[in-house]
Amino acid sequence: MGQFQVLIGCEESQAICLEFRKLGFEAFSCDLKPSSGGRPEWHLQMDVFEAIKLRKWDLMIAHPECTYLTVTANKWLKDQPPRQSGALVGAERREARNAAINFFLELYYCNIPRLVIENPIGVMSSVFRKPDQVIQPWMFGDDASKATCLWMKGLPKLKIDTENLYPPVITKDGKKRWANQCPISGANNLGPSLKRAELRSKTYPGIAKALAQQYSDFLLSLP
Repeated sequence: MGQFQVLIGCEESQAICLEFRKLGFEAFSCDLKPSSGGRPEWHLQMDVFEAIKLRKWDLMIAHPECTYLTVTANKWLKDQPPRQSGALVGAERREARNAAINFFLELYYCNIPRLVIENPIGVMSSVFRKPDQVIQPWMFGDDASKATCLWMKGLPKLKIDTENLYPPVITKDGKKRWANQCPISGANNLGPSLKRAELRSKTYPGIAKALAQQYSDFLLSLP
């Protein structure tokens, strides 16, 4: 199994990298930040496009920065006075969004034959194409709700383990709700902080395991 080379792009947590390593694959996380997963020897602290050039990768799973790709902050694209927080608005934010779109597309069209790019619901569905699959953490056993889009190349969709679904709580008004527990399960409801973006970008354990297990099986099935 060690002959397969797996790159986890834009991942400092090493959540997915470590799951592939458990299965015996030659996996490396990559990010501009140092790793927080405890195995720095399996982390490439560099630009992801430089990492892509290092070797012939069989598979990449990438998590490009979603700050300027989500639709939730579209209101800040209009020309307006600067925000007290210093966050980009107007022309600067539009320029940042265009750069983020180009970054995403450059990842997708790189020379790695099999890849999946993960991002929340956002602008790529309209400027690129609809995602191949939209998953939720509760589909893989985690007590949380967070729609996550997957754009794939050369890979099958993830299979949902119906026996591992996390059951929702039905509220008094009849709506479904999953528990909100920090730092991961309540990521959608975290208040402003210096760590907010980093916490919200963490991969849920069930999704990390599913990506590693199912795509390692796929690699091993190749002729």
